[in-house]
Amino acid sequence: MTPIHIRRRASDDACRHAASPSELLKAIYANRGLTDSDQPAPGLAELEPVSQLRGLNAAVALLAESIRSGGHILVVGDYDADGATGSAVAVRGLKALGAAKVSFLVPSRFHNGYGLSPAVVDAAAALVPDLIMTVDNGISSLSAVERAGALGIPVLVTDHHLPGERIPAAAAIVNPNQDGCGFPSKHLAGVGVVFYLLVALRIHLRETGWLGGGRREPNLAELLDLVALGTVADVVTLDRNNRILVEQGLRRIRAGRCCAGVTALLEVAGRDPSRVTATDLGFFVAPRLNAAGRLEEMSLGVDCLLTDDPARAAEIAQHLHELNKRRREIEDDMKDEAELLLETLSLDGATLPPALCLFGEDWHQGVSGIVAARIRERYHRPVIAFADGGDGRLRGSARSIEGLHMRDAIDRVNRTCPGLVERFGGHAMAAGLTLRSECLDPFREAFVEAVRAQLGDVPPQPEILSDGALSPGLMSLETAELLRLAGPWGKGFPEPRFDGSFEVLSARLVGERHLKLRVAPEPGMQIDAIGFNLGEHLANARGRVRLAYRLDVNEYRGVRAPQLLLDHLQVLT
Repeated sequence: MTPIHIRRRASDDACRHAASPSELLKAIYANRGLTDSDQPAPGLAELEPVSQLRGLNAAVALLAESIRSGGHILVVGDYDADGATGSAVAVRGLKALGAAKVSFLVPSRFHNGYGLSPAVVDAAAALVPDLIMTVDNGISSLSAVERAGALGIPVLVTDHHLPGERIPAAAAIVNPNQDGCGFPSKHLAGVGVVFYLLVALRIHLRETGWLGGGRREPNLAELLDLVALGTVADVVTLDRNNRILVEQGLRRIRAGRCCAGVTALLEVAGRDPSRVTATDLGFFVAPRLNAAGRLEEMSLGVDCLLTDDPARAAEIAQHLHELNKRRREIEDDMKDEAELLLETLSLDGATLPPALCLFGEDWHQGVSGIVAARIRERYHRPVIAFADGGDGRLRGSARSIEGLHMRDAIDRVNRTCPGLVERFGGHAMAAGLTLRSECLDPFREAFVEAVRAQLGDVPPQPEILSDGALSPGLMSLETAELLRLAGPWGKGFPEPRFDGSFEVLSARLVGERHLKLRVAPEPGMQIDAIGFNLGEHLANARGRVRLAYRLDVNEYRGVRAPQLLLDHLQVLT
């Protein structure tokens, strides 16, 4: 494994000297740039104004015309959790605003690949839509939009991915990351873009008389549970705007005012809806929802989020739960194979190339992204995991590290070696691409050189940023409960992490790969600790160790107690 450096924030003393949980939380907020007068997640009234989104007027006009004329609006989403929640928000919201006919179509990961393609447009045309509305995709679908135009179907693109040099000739585009868009929160997830569009559409329909009188104006806040789930699942930066969306969605879930599908997914994952956090959404609900798109079709996940029948939602959620268990088994096998491939290169991180492109002949393309993430975490390299698409093409899922913009790196390969990459798109930290099988080796060489040009031969040492030492007196259930609900925590607004020296009292493996410890922060005090996927540290878990950890609540047989969630273990000599 690549060595990890634990670095404390410059103001770590404030956490170490905090005398109470509330003082500790104040110091943690200060570490994240919040002042005493700031709220970590203000109310909905403080969201960025919807009017700043470019393309909004044209998009609203298209939807309003379809609603007034009784036209058929077809929502085409992505096959991940952001796309699924965005599709559900679009369908629910448009129907609530009076649309007579709204349906959805999710492209197959296995047959269509990512996003709106000409083949997907042809499939959509068979459903006879009057308007195609993309969700979480479309900004790179030049040929697909052209195909739709040839068929006489206007396309409204809603997306948040970075555009390329050209954008499609769509009837309207709403994307905070398109050129000329002044919307300040560039980190909206796809579901967030849809929510904002619906808010603008409601304003227009109210002002033009469609809503009111005998037609009830819907409360779009009822969709915030789905907005929160999709935002967290897509691991976008939780800037102030996204924290508002997520926190308001979490409050609805805790109050029991969420859709049947979200409740069912939480329950099948063993999470209490009344105590749900962003972490629960990201690590327990999202993987089960994503399992539909990874192993079968995401339409199943969208159905789970659209049904209002609790029994039907529970039935689908149970199926998704079983799919997720299968996904984990496939992932473990693929990860083992990837480790064997890496042995042919080297197990010494210093001699590995600066980027890794891995291919397994029988790898499952729905799980390759997770495997890329696992290998990235272990070796601290940008990773692309390729699987056979079955049509003479390889489909790759890419995961990056801090300091390398993955989509831009692939774009550099595309520009310097035209013809290698057929399709690509994504973000700074994750991307997807398609190339012909015979192009794998030249692509690997070009990609490694593109990464080397930016990061050098060896990427910078990974680090864990710590809020500092936590006094043993604050390793309490009260502190753990307060921190758990004090977020929402996530990318860009990280969950509090601490580090310190502990005496290991006992150590064992649970579930074959998880490290379970009993440690003493000081003589006479003991606390449990668990490190998921840290089982390889078992041999070093003895004597005095330095732990990087988060303080959490463990509930077992109705008893709640504080525990440490380990991020890293270092031997102290």
